Amino acid sequence: MTRILAITCSRAEYDLMSGLYKRLHAANDFELKLLVAGAHLSPTFGRSIEQIRDDQLDILLTIETLLDADSRISRLKSASLLLTGAIDTVAQYDPDLILYAGDREEVIIGALLGAYLEIPTVHFFGGDHSRDGHVDHPVRHATSKLSTAHLVSLPEHEQRLLRMGEAPERVHCIGSIALDRFVEHQPAAEADALRQLGLDDAFHSYAVVIFHPLAEEKEHAAGYFEHILSALEEAKTPALVSAPNADQGHRDLLDVATRWRDRPGFFFYKNLPRALFLDIYKNARLLVGNSSSGIIEAASIPLPVVNVGMRQRGRLAGENVIFCNPDRAAIVQAIDEALGDSMAQRLTTLSNPYGDGRSIDRALRLLRELDLRALLPKREDVLDAVQADDKTRTFHGDLRY
Repeated sequence: MTRILAITCSRAEYDLMSGLYKRLHAANDFELKLLVAGAHLSPTFGRSIEQIRDDQLDILLTIETLLDADSRISRLKSASLLLTGAIDTVAQYDPDLILYAGDREEVIIGALLGAYLEIPTVHFFGGDHSRDGHVDHPVRHATSKLSTAHLVSLPEHEQRLLRMGEAPERVHCIGSIALDRFVEHQPAAEADALRQLGLDDAFHSYAVVIFHPLAEEKEHAAGYFEHILSALEEAKTPALVSAPNADQGHRDLLDVATRWRDRPGFFFYKNLPRALFLDIYKNARLLVGNSSSGIIEAASIPLPVVNVGMRQRGRLAGENVIFCNPDRAAIVQAIDEALGDSMAQRLTTLSNPYGDGRSIDRALRLLRELDLRALLPKREDVLDAVQADDKTRTFHGDLRY
């Protein structure tokens, strides 16, 4: 039996991976344990550890790492708490494999644990990149250089890792694993979803707002957030508004939410059960903000997206995504375009470039087939990197690009 430790520190990343975790938990040839830390344990962010418990997954260790601070040093200190708090238990458990996903500080901690404790690691969502200048992107790439193997979403992500010097046998394109549960989910009717939130028909044809602070925009993020809310109010579009993630600047966004909480047509929430979140997401009229969900998942509905500001710039996106500047006039114009006839026409022929919703099967097959222990020593030289135009790769399975 292969013993796997998965590291999870936020509701967003857990939502992306939970379908795989459930399949691993149910499989007879895997033993899955979770290391749970960060925002999962914070009341400010909805204590999403309860969602993990509801999913009946086995938790090996919880670590309180999220500082009650909103500063440049808080994420770095949180990372140090995660590393020091995890070392002894991870070494004692001695898993056969460590899994982690994305681009936040916990993934580089997972990669360090694997590298120094000589445990193979698999990184999901490596090779992605945005031109917004956020620290998460070099953290993602640094994690990739420390990781044993990579299960990536797009051929261009695979090519990026190959150009970084990763050996081809380490890199496998499976599509975005985030889409599997998303595609499978059959949503409740809009009225039923709203009723679960205690809302009535006044919220018919609502928007979902998911806006996170970006370090390069932190001095203005609260203003941008307020511009979004004001633009939706002008468009007479009610909105269900998510709390931001734990990045620097989140406190200012929470203050804006407090000021707007009692305005008609707005509903603010910290955390929702996964099924209910998908119900409201799939019944929405549009998505506004800067979440990666708008880039990766929304095309599968299909749902128009207004992406505000620099976050997500430079990533592959479908024709359902409108990138706009963060001033109020630009947001108003983008919302008008998103709700217009031209967008409705584009949605009729839209396909999601991130995959077909069958990535979990590919991931499970690779986790069974790959000799990760043999791949653990990273002997390759970056000077020997395979150039992207010298290699053509396809998905494992029947999906082809």
